[in-house]
Amino acid sequence: MTTTDAAPVPPFGRALCAMITPFTEAGALDLDGAQRLADRLVSEGCDGLVLSGTTGESPTTTDAEKSDLVRAVREAVGERASVVAGVGTFDTRHTVELALAAEKAGADGLLVVAPYYSKPPQDAVEAHFREIADAAGLPLVLYDIPGRTGTRVEPETLIRLAEHPRIVAVKDCSYDFLGAQKVLSRTELAYYAGCDEHNLALYAVGGAGYISTVANVVPGRLRAVLDAFEAGDTPVSARLQQRATPLIELMMAAGLPGTVTAKALLNELGLPAGPVRAPLRPAGREAVDGLLAAYEMLTAD
Repeated sequence: MTTTDAAPVPPFGRALCAMITPFTEAGALDLDGAQRLADRLVSEGCDGLVLSGTTGESPTTTDAEKSDLVRAVREAVGERASVVAGVGTFDTRHTVELALAAEKAGADGLLVVAPYYSKPPQDAVEAHFREIADAAGLPLVLYDIPGRTGTRVEPETLIRLAEHPRIVAVKDCSYDFLGAQKVLSRTELAYYAGCDEHNLALYAVGGAGYISTVANVVPGRLRAVLDAFEAGDTPVSARLQQRATPLIELMMAAGLPGTVTAKALLNELGLPAGPVRAPLRPAGREAVDGLLAAYEMLTAD
């Protein structure tokens, strides 16, 4: 049976990178490095860049640095890619301030994580997101990552929030595949995989694509997974996802934060990254060697 119904175009593209925030060796924001890295990522297959998320070390960058980063990356990529600014905090008022600043700096959208540490109940989580969506003029990506925040954005909460015209997408790190499908079946929210091991699986059941940390180092390899699936070649898509699995595991599930592993690899490859900010610490030599070996195996052909 054939159909004329085209798949909806995701609001920020399909292949998004959760970009690291480059720093100088002295620990200052490296705007030149950010522009060079952003240009490379877009040139090698990223439809969009998500700035100042977890991978971008948002807890340890200042409000001014966040705005400066948006302006620099916007200048570097122009209209070739979407720019989504992470603005989420545990403080609703502060998050609104960051949202307005990101809009002024030139962002196309906002990534808003669930309020962390204070563990608000679901009605308060919903009110938090609604207040930000009401105050900002940009579309929102809600970020559900309970392993870091301590607070889940429950499927029923997402279903209610989908009624808001500026709440358009979810970055899903809930590890609740059934819950994700429940929301997909009842809303028009664009669902982005936030865990690289789920990139293909979520896409196959109607997800929008991914917001990937691993894309900092292999943007083209991850994009190829989606491209093969779009072309109707599911076996090739599956093999490409499987082939990336060793690197994904080392970068995201081997005991070090993705920020640390992504920066370690980028530094080894001579690309803009620099150090991480405390309390994070750089990867040790043994971990770096393992990451580099997995990277070289993936990119050998």
